Amino acid sequence: MRRDGEAETIKTRCCIVGGGPAGMMLGLLLARAGVEVLVLEKHKGFLRDFRGDTVHPSTLEVMYELGLLEEFLQRPHQRLSELSGIIGGVSVRLADFTHVPAHCRFIALMPQWDFLDFLSSAAKRYPNFRLAMEAEATDLVTECERIVGVAATTPEGPLSVRADLVVACDGRHSTLRDAAGLPRDEFGVPIDVLWLRLSRKETDSAEVLGRIAAGAIFVTLDRGDYWQCALVIPKGGADRLKAGGVDAFRALIVRVAPNCADRVAELEDWEQIKLLTVTVDRLRQWYRPGLLCIGDAAHAMSPIGGVGINLAIQDAVAAANILGDALREGVVPLGLLAKVQKRRALAAKLTQILQRAIQNRIMTRVLNLKRDPKPPLAVKLLDRCPWLRRLPARLVGIGFRPEQVRDLEKRP
Repeated sequence: MRRDGEAETIKTRCCIVGGGPAGMMLGLLLARAGVEVLVLEKHKGFLRDFRGDTVHPSTLEVMYELGLLEEFLQRPHQRLSELSGIIGGVSVRLADFTHVPAHCRFIALMPQWDFLDFLSSAAKRYPNFRLAMEAEATDLVTECERIVGVAATTPEGPLSVRADLVVACDGRHSTLRDAAGLPRDEFGVPIDVLWLRLSRKETDSAEVLGRIAAGAIFVTLDRGDYWQCALVIPKGGADRLKAGGVDAFRALIVRVAPNCADRVAELEDWEQIKLLTVTVDRLRQWYRPGLLCIGDAAHAMSPIGGVGINLAIQDAVAAANILGDALREGVVPLGLLAKVQKRRALAAKLTQILQRAIQNRIMTRVLNLKRDPKPPLAVKLLDRCPWLRRLPARLVGIGFRPEQVRDLEKRP
């Protein structure tokens, strides 16, 4: 038994910090490959609202390759095979996923806590996997300019983890990335997002993803008995909306989404509305000796397209494929960490370029409009030409450079 204030010490091959999509998927893949792995998650559980819910065909393909797809799809979820929107009162079809090159030709809408709970349950089937909840990494442990572990806090007291490799999966505000002093490039973002929920009726259409009106963009995600909603606002505009009062906020929602008029009264105060401060950045170098950053810790994405989760999953697959053999031996050469970045950096960069173009050329313009817009020519073409709708579906559903799970599984 340790004394009060005395740090417990744990040794492991790989310590993953952050139990989000990247961390839990990497933990599962490495455990499956026979690597001793410990995941540190600072929260008490996965039940945290206002997270991305879209599990895209690329991620579902990973589940198929792991032999987990059938089991995964038994969990409650909704399916989107086509996405449509309403621009200035005009309904338009935007993307058709029924032709994407994957086993699942749809987006699965599942609360992120259910997704993470599924991954953790699958990982716990391997005896070399450990998950520590309420364990918050606070700093890196360095010896001779090499990262050799992390310092963390737990309800039981300090924790010291010694590891051959530390993987930072602790999100866009990564503590470990900052502690490592890894330089990053930040890109200006003209938008923020307000998240809220409204009840859903059986007569509501599930395919209408977004509604655009003068000065407002409203996105709805189907969660069965309620809508998870996102109101896109100009950067820094939350305080101005709050100053206008809840009644004015309700009126704004009704203006862009008239079908919500009979339920906006459910929003009684600002405690029900959460601000997501949107940032887009990218590390110039994802690694140091003994440390690798992936997912949002390496490249924070815009919420456009809901692709952040799925990019993080692809990072985890690539990292497991490249590092699995070396981690079983306990030594991870710096060149392998560089190989992970080389493999995944272009996909992240191209996605961010596309997201920033949409933000700067479309969203900023819409948020400054005084009159409801009309569907632009490109959108009209998507609506009229079914085969064109396959392109946005491919970009959103599969993305750039999808990864395949390498068969590294070590069975008992």
